[in-house]
Formats: sequence, C-alpha cells, structure tokens
Amino acid sequence: MNKRLLSLMLAALLALSGCSARAEEEGPKRYEASFLTLFDTVTTVVGYAWREEDFRVAAQELHDQLLEYHRLFDIYNSYEGVSNLKTVNDGAGGAAVQVDRRIVDLLLFCRELYEDTGGRVNVVLGSVLSLWHEARNAGVEDPEHAALPGAAALAEAGEHTGFDALVIDEAASTVRLTDPAARLDVGAVAKGYIADRMKDYLTESGVESAIINLGGNVLCVGGLPDGTDFHIGLQKPFAGRTETFANVAVNGMSVVSSGVYERHFELDGVNYHHLLDPKTGYPYQNGLVSVTILSPRSVDGDALSTTCFSLGLEDGMALLDSIGDVCGIFVTEDGEIYYSEGAEEYVEAAGS
Repeated sequence: MNKRLLSLMLAALLALSGCSARAEEEGPKRYEASFLTLFDTVTTVVGYAWREEDFRVAAQELHDQLLEYHRLFDIYNSYEGVSNLKTVNDGAGGAAVQVDRRIVDLLLFCRELYEDTGGRVNVVLGSVLSLWHEARNAGVEDPEHAALPGAAALAEAGEHTGFDALVIDEAASTVRLTDPAARLDVGAVAKGYIADRMKDYLTESGVESAIINLGGNVLCVGGLPDGTDFHIGLQKPFAGRTETFANVAVNGMSVVSSGVYERHFELDGVNYHHLLDPKTGYPYQNGLVSVTILSPRSVDGDALSTTCFSLGLEDGMALLDSIGDVCGIFVTEDGEIYYSEGAEEYVEAAGS
C-alpha cells in the first residue's frame, strides 16, 4: 500500500471529519486493538473510527510498522535479511555492521542521553543487564532457589560498559562495538522512541484522537473526540494491573512510569528489580518504588523516569522542576505520593 493511499485511509478512519451527516450526529466509535508478540509486552492502540473495518485495517498497518522496530531493536533473536542489535552484539570486537537508519538514529539519540544524564542512561550496559535478566527469570520461576548474579561476574561485566566502545558511522550507516565483551540493550529508551515515531506517523496522516500504549508507555494523540482530555490510570505499585492510585487527565502528552514492582524478584527480604545503578551494577535501593513522567515526548519520559529514579526523590524532583514542559509523580516505599512542580494539576483521585 503506498504512503499516500495509507495516509488517506488513516485520515478517513481516525480523523474526525468528512463523514455523513448521520455519522456526524452519532460521532465516531471507540475501537481497540492489542498485539501480544511485540517488545515482550502487551501493545495496545485505541482509536476512534466511523467503521470497525477501517480501524482494523489501520491497526494492522500500525502493527506491521511496530513489528519492523521490534525486529530491528531485538537483542535476543535474529531475523532473515535483518541486521539488528543482536547482529551488532554478536559481532562485538569485529567489523562494523551496516544497519537500518532507524538503528543509527536511536543510538545517536542514546549517545546524547548518556552525556546529558551523566551516564545514568547507558545502552552499553547490556553485559550487566543480561546477568540480572537471567537471575530474575530464575528467581521468578523458582523463588525458593533465587540467587543473585555472582559478584565476580558482575564486576567483570561492569568493565565492559564504556560508551566509547560504541562507534557510530552516520554517513555509512554502520555500528560497531570495539570491545568484544560489550553488549547493547536499548530497553530503557526503545519503547518511548518507537511510540514517538508512531505518533508522528498518525499525526502526519491526519489522526486527531488516539492512544498508543507500549507496555505502559502511554502516548496520546490529542484528546477525546469531543475535545476533552484522556484519563490515564497510574498503576498502584505491587498491585494488579487494573488497580490504580490516581488518574491523570492529559491531551497530546506522554505518561511513562518506571518502578520496582515489575521485572523483579525478592531474596532475603530485598527486592531486586531492573533499574540498575551503572556504577555498582546493582539495583537502586533509595526508597522509591515508582516514578511517573508527564511529557510531550515519550522518549523523554523514558529517559527522565530512569534518571529521576536514579537520583532519588529530592534530586529527581529538583531536576524536573528545572526543566520546562515536564513534571513527575513519585511514590515511596511507605506509599507516600510526591509531585514535582505542575504535576498535581493533571491528577485526579483514583476512580474519578
């Protein structure tokens, strides 16, 4: 399907204009599609269309685009005819790998993030993350025999996380890891980056009202068809996915949360989660259980949620207060909720 035809189709199905008088009186209906095989999470797209068939066709087009990103940024699986991040990792220490421009663009952005966050967001942390990934999976499957990664193994992996090992040739569209033991893992930023690309695609196609939810990275295109805000629930830490502690009313914004209550295991009363301190190789233990960022771009929400979590409550809130157009909601281990400047304006009580 050519781009022009697809744009016309999307504008017709999700934009809120150009329909019959009867349809205008009734208004577009809400439809939802979920994809279960992308990014190791549940991806959901919500849109407003005049006909279900039109929505399903467009949702499939979105799925196909998301699948391309899934394959490009995958570090665990290879795909025929695709040079992805696994290809780069497997070739560490060898020749440069020619990759899709989308990989180059993401990694260039990751380099900026590394510099801007003082190394707190580091996509060359893959060698350490993989050890925790294995320990976490084993601990979840068999809690009685849960164990931490070996200290020596973590220390050794930590020696191979320098960002200078990543060489990006923008002109040639190649990527190389000069350290044979270095590994890329873009999990801290990939979902936000992809969500922003999908929002760009939808808005360029004339879409005015939709929600993209990539496993908890929620990005809104506009608001509801009647012009009011979308209402996004914030998951209560360590509770069921449908249990929330608050709702936020947003229009055209991203809502991204980082927390210690998913992808974690417990050992001797300590919660070991996926948010790692690059300096120590161990999960942060700073009294926070959740940080939610509200921002125009989802990738900024990804980066800031990780950075603010790493900084802790006081410094994390101070960082947000120094930045325009973003704000955050922090939840501590004792269940207290704290708001950075401007955040409380978006918040409603859960159930409202």
